[in-house]
Amino acid sequence: MRQIYPEPADLGRDGLAACYAYPDLPVAGREGGLRWWLRANMVTSLDGAATIGGRTGGLSGGADQDVFALLRALADVIIVGAGTARAERYGPVRPGQEGVQWAWLRDGRPAAPPIAVVTRQLSIDPASRLLAGPGAARSIVITTESAPAGRRARVARTAEVIVAGEHSVDLPAAVAALAGRGYQRMLTEGGPWLLAQLIEAGLVDELCLTISPLLTGPGAARIVAGTGPLPGGARPVTLAHVLVQDGHLLCRYTRPPA
Repeated sequence: MRQIYPEPADLGRDGLAACYAYPDLPVAGREGGLRWWLRANMVTSLDGAATIGGRTGGLSGGADQDVFALLRALADVIIVGAGTARAERYGPVRPGQEGVQWAWLRDGRPAAPPIAVVTRQLSIDPASRLLAGPGAARSIVITTESAPAGRRARVARTAEVIVAGEHSVDLPAAVAALAGRGYQRMLTEGGPWLLAQLIEAGLVDELCLTISPLLTGPGAARIVAGTGPLPGGARPVTLAHVLVQDGHLLCRYTRPPA
């Protein structure tokens, strides 16, 4: 893989890992003085499609898959919306599942990060592979006080449950709860509705965006979804790097320095 910004360079395994290393964890402005960094990872076509046929796989390539695996290896927890978990058929992350080339990044930590799935009304099957399947880490379910108590009890048999919010998930409280459990280096893989809500709440510190060399035409969703403009207007970001391989551009953006 080759870096074309900020300085041209050919990247091996160690260089690629260094490009995506989490920064020093910020403390200013965090709830209760907790420290965390929330990274989002998404893929899009040249004309803005977030999926092909409802899934992201058709947009991906070898470079994107390598970075996908790398970001998972670096993360303490992976946050995903229930709809994306169903559409992409999520299961627990297994050690080495994403590529043994990144196993060394887990040294001194659990062998794999847990998946934290966000679901307002627990619209996820307690017997699903994500909640009941074998894995190195127990899955986490983030839900609301209004979620059916019986369903919550069933989910709690196989997954850790975090209640954040009464009728809708309070994402700042959810993220703070994860940080309070020691999950400081966070990664979200969407989907578009969850990413939009995280951006609106001011929780996204970084966006890793792969631009796939494909034109898909109209109809597909964007990487964010919602019903109106972003409150407060557009949010500026800073370009940290651009990598290229096989026509795919892998861009990393961070929130501007305070």
